[in-house]
Amino acid sequence: MSDKPVTLAAVTGAHGVTGEVRLKLFGEGVDALKPHKRFNAGDTGGTLTLVKIRSDNKGGAIARFTEVADRTSAERLRGTALSVSREALPALEEGEFYFSDLLGLAVVTDQGEPVGQVCAVENYGATDIVEIEQADGKKFMVPLTEQAVLGWTADTLTIADDFWER
Repeated sequence: MSDKPVTLAAVTGAHGVTGEVRLKLFGEGVDALKPHKRFNAGDTGGTLTLVKIRSDNKGGAIARFTEVADRTSAERLRGTALSVSREALPALEEGEFYFSDLLGLAVVTDQGEPVGQVCAVENYGATDIVEIEQADGKKFMVPLTEQAVLGWTADTLTIADDFWER
C-alpha cells in the first residue's frame, strides 16, 4: 500500500462573496469529506481547516474553510487539490482501491510491450475508465474491466494487447 496522500476533491472556484468554495468531488460524495477536518492544500503546501460542507445538488459540494475569509481568497484556491493522508481513510475491503493508486503507473500489455503511463481514471456512468498517455503524447482510454485491465502492481498496470490503440 502506498503512503502518498489521497486526493478527495479539488476547488473549482468561489461560491458567493463570503469565502465559500465550490468543490469537484473524487470520492463517494460529500459525506466522504465530512469526517475530515483538515486537508492538505495541493501545491500551496498549506492546510485548510473545514468549517462546513454541503452538497451543491449537482454532484459537487460547497465548503467553507477557516483560512478563507473572502471571495478573492477563495478564487486563489481554484485548481487546488484537497487531499488527506492514507491513514485518515477507512481500511479498504478486498478488491477495493483508490483511483490515485493507479495514477502514474507504467502500462504494459500482456505481451510485455510498454504502452505508456496512466494519466487519469474517470467514470462517466457505465464503468471506471483508465486513460493512458503514450510516449508520443497520444492518449486513449481502456475500460477498467477484467477483460481489458488484467491487473496491476505498485509499479505497473497490465492491459490486454487487444485494447492497445496503436
